[in-house]
Amino acid sequence: MSQPDTATARTPAWRYAIGMFGTSIPINMIKGSMILFYVEILGLDVRAYGVVMVIYAVIDAADNPLLGHLSDRGRSRFGRRRPWLVAGAPMLAACMIAFFSAPDSLHGAGLVLWFAVFAILCEAFDSMLNANYGALLPELYPRERDRAVANGLRQGFQLVALVISLAVTPLLTTQVFGTERTTEGFRTTAIIYGVIAVAVIVFMAIGARENPRHATRERSRLLPSLWSILRNPMFWTVGLTGACYGIAMALVLSGVQLYVRHSLGLPVGNALYLQGVVIAVSAGGLVLWTRIAARRGALWTWRLAFAVLPAGFVALFLAGDLITAIAAGILLGVGWSGMLATNDLIVARVLDADAARNGAHREGLFLSAFGFFGRLNGIVTGLALTSLGVFFGYNSGDDPGAAPGFAFRVYLCGYPFVLSVIGAVAARFVRVPLEPAAAAAVGSRSDAEPGR
Repeated sequence: MSQPDTATARTPAWRYAIGMFGTSIPINMIKGSMILFYVEILGLDVRAYGVVMVIYAVIDAADNPLLGHLSDRGRSRFGRRRPWLVAGAPMLAACMIAFFSAPDSLHGAGLVLWFAVFAILCEAFDSMLNANYGALLPELYPRERDRAVANGLRQGFQLVALVISLAVTPLLTTQVFGTERTTEGFRTTAIIYGVIAVAVIVFMAIGARENPRHATRERSRLLPSLWSILRNPMFWTVGLTGACYGIAMALVLSGVQLYVRHSLGLPVGNALYLQGVVIAVSAGGLVLWTRIAARRGALWTWRLAFAVLPAGFVALFLAGDLITAIAAGILLGVGWSGMLATNDLIVARVLDADAARNGAHREGLFLSAFGFFGRLNGIVTGLALTSLGVFFGYNSGDDPGAAPGFAFRVYLCGYPFVLSVIGAVAARFVRVPLEPAAAAAVGSRSDAEPGR
């Protein structure tokens, strides 16, 4: 009987999973509040916002593979991933605080430059953290059943972080520490979140026990490894299909506060109730979806969740007040929790197959290459916001146009609906390998029974 992997045995799932809480708080505050902070309050023009988001997405797509490759090649007595996590956490926290500390006196090019510099730095350090944190999942938990449990736990911690960084943030920034039209509350909240994030990430990294065997293989070279990944059909099918879900939810997270303000006609603080319900339903749904994935497999469950997701956007588009929006949010939360429970499991299958085929564990580079599709979030959200100026006249908080309410219904519901439908259809055609244990079992039966 094979012995359990030492890394898995020494790393409790909860200890690894709690890291998701720390990595999620900073970036979700940034993505959830950047439009409100820069466009609505400071008056940054949506066209400038769109240009910056495209530029920073291109830069981030380029630096992601390099960061992942450096992680894979890392060799130290502390492991390959942990040094990056310990160093990256305070860097991200510092940049987040600076991002929400833009002086009120900044206007025009100065405001655009401040926004661009710190948006790019925040995304770069977030990529550094998530490439290394995500690479630990298939390494620490090689069996899909264990992996599903660890992933379910970490997505649960992510939802707790989302309650804080998305649902509670509007209350803290606009009522507790500031007002609807001032910026002081954002800076204070960013400082608090930064301290929490650093403490949690360092705690997780210290407790993670990497598998030393993964660091004994020959160090791969960047360009040949990257070319090998780009030639892998699963990289494109899984990456592009998953991007449909990722971009749809990025639009929701970035636009919900202005949806509440303009589409529902309520103070931004009421986003607490809408986001809180969506996240609470998603947290509860994780338990069910994780059980379904363990019983029916990740791919089948992923396809089902993708089919459920678009219905939530339709209901949210039709909502006319906070009560009906919350009811729609319940439906959206069901589909979202299914995607949270399964999407990373599909990606992990691709990583397993790559390691088996090439004899090298380059999860950092592979996940960073997958990060290219995540960087599409920035491009699409920037273009989507810019389109509100073109089609509906919404240019900024100072120049909202004649129909900002309908504009943000389209932004929050219309665009995500189209993307999620495309993803649901594409998911039906995606094929991924069996998990390693299942593949080995199939191979053994084939050897014993060549006639089958």
